Amino acid sequence: MDTCHACGAESPAGARYCPACGASLDGVPHSPKMASKIFEYVPHPHIEHRKRRAPRKGLVPAPAPGPAARFNKWLGVKITNGVGTMWCAYGFAAIALISLPEAIRGGPGPLIAWIAQTFLQLVLLSIIMVGQKVESAASETRAIDTYHDAEAILAEAVQIQKHLLAQDAQLSQMLQAHAAQDRP
Repeated sequence: MDTCHACGAESPAGARYCPACGASLDGVPHSPKMASKIFEYVPHPHIEHRKRRAPRKGLVPAPAPGPAARFNKWLGVKITNGVGTMWCAYGFAAIALISLPEAIRGGPGPLIAWIAQTFLQLVLLSIIMVGQKVESAASETRAIDTYHDAEAILAEAVQIQKHLLAQDAQLSQMLQAHAAQDRP
């Protein structure tokens, strides 16, 4: 009886393959079970993370250099976040509706001017900003995910290359063993 070097199982004398794991008893892998042991696959951590992760919210912009630039950026973000809300749009609509009766009394000219200059500009400005914030956050999430996906694909390609190199080494050993068996 021989002992398998791969799994330690007892094998009948003269057997070329282990009955338990299929490994070649001469040390050259001939079965898929043994061949899979020549390389340990390690998936990129982002692949599993990507499957579990919920969509992210938009990122905060990088700080601006200098105190004046930082203040301007801070103030701009605060105003944009305030004006870019549906509550602000409702407030602008209420303000615009205050002047609607006067625009109606003025006739079609003042009414059209009120619609174009007062209502559309005030109310739609806020609504458009809300939509842009939503689209921007979604676009930013997609861009970050695309970057991480590309990083994971690159890591997977490196793993494939390592696996192929390990297979090449095993195939070379098999060819050498086969050539040695054929020599008289």
